[in-house]
Amino acid sequence: MTWISSVANAVKTLFANLFQQPDWRNFLDIIITAVIIYALIRLIIRTRSSAVIKGVAVLLLFAWLTNLLQLNVVSWMLQQVLNTGVVVLVILFQPELRKALEQLGRSSIIPPAPGTHTSRANTPQIVSEIVSAMTNMAKKRIGALIVIERKTGLREFADTGTMINADITAPLIENIFEPNTPLHDGAMIIREGRILAAACILQLSNDPDISRELGTRHRAAIGITETSDAVALVVSEETGVISAARDGRLNRYIDQKTLNGILTELFEGKPSHSARALKPVGGEADK
Repeated sequence: MTWISSVANAVKTLFANLFQQPDWRNFLDIIITAVIIYALIRLIIRTRSSAVIKGVAVLLLFAWLTNLLQLNVVSWMLQQVLNTGVVVLVILFQPELRKALEQLGRSSIIPPAPGTHTSRANTPQIVSEIVSAMTNMAKKRIGALIVIERKTGLREFADTGTMINADITAPLIENIFEPNTPLHDGAMIIREGRILAAACILQLSNDPDISRELGTRHRAAIGITETSDAVALVVSEETGVISAARDGRLNRYIDQKTLNGILTELFEGKPSHSARALKPVGGEADK
């Protein structure tokens, strides 16, 4: 258990120095370590990784007991497993580590790329066109999935569909999602106030807590927001309910005023009261 011993020795040395030779660096070291541990706990809580952590804890406890009871063969086998623990943990937590790195890259410390937001002069028109299209499709119960790109590039998903590169207009959006048309399946991606592509294929969310009643359109909306900072808008084909997904969370029953606020924030970069209200709510799941 080489790496475990190394970590234990480092912690022991840290606290020994803290009490024997107090120094501001020791306090800074503890604060940074605590922040990292807290961030890791927030990252894995309520995910499948929490079960893996419990399994690792049980394995460590078992290894300690076998060493204490001097069960040499079992102890040796566990040491071989735990000695490669870092590599195993990287493989097991690859999705969480990727999400953490993406969140770090999207942090406010790093300024957004030029052109992240569209011109504020065009914002009211763009917002009006999208709201009008979503409202009309909801009344007609036409299924739709619109993904609005932010700091995280979505080029890999846009390449799976058909490039449009057109101005945003309500008739064009409605025509694209009209049933039995070539581009109605898949997602539309909007970048910098323009329709970048349509009929794009997105990865579905694997979150086991999502209601089984939700269809692929809603699962795709949740999935794209789990791996990026994009915001996804969904119109239910069966109920006409408008939903919005952000940060892997789906909020249903979005009304016209809230939708207008969300879009205004996205294209202007200004927080709005309606957009801040975008958080998970209960209710019957729809497809």
